[in-house]
Amino acid sequence: MPGWASVCGATISGVHCPSCAHDDTRVVDSRTADDGAAVRRRRQCPGCGFRFTTFERADAVPLVVVKADGHREEFDRAKVCAGVLAASKGRGIDEAAVEGLVASVEDELRGAGEPVASSRIGVAVLDRLRVLDDVAYLRFASVYKDFDAAADFHREIELLTKTSSLSRGDAATG
Repeated sequence: MPGWASVCGATISGVHCPSCAHDDTRVVDSRTADDGAAVRRRRQCPGCGFRFTTFERADAVPLVVVKADGHREEFDRAKVCAGVLAASKGRGIDEAAVEGLVASVEDELRGAGEPVASSRIGVAVLDRLRVLDDVAYLRFASVYKDFDAAADFHREIELLTKTSSLSRGDAATG
């Protein structure tokens, strides 16, 4: 049967040899790759003996974002990363922390199902920046919430201070 893998995983039709284009190859070794996100397979062509490597990965379902004007686009991790990097510029936040934040946001959104409102992305980023760095939080909030006056910063600082106090338990003592 074309396209069918044997129960043992030894033969898969449809994977052509890159050397001679033989339409049947044999798996000689399999192991996990990319921290379990992929399977690396060494294959050998029975026709010419050529050995090559293939990788098997699950296709991720595209995450659809609904923008404020109603149009839809695919989630762009690079946009979120750029926004967080801009907000945290000069704050001593390392790239690993930014990458972790963005990965956490993406994981949350994928877990919520689709489509996802763009506003939910901004809130998810703000929630994480609040914990990571107050100044980066304020910078991101000023763009995300479209601040146009000093009073907007003042209001956000009061909210940030109140939220920080609650999370530390200061309000629970009174």
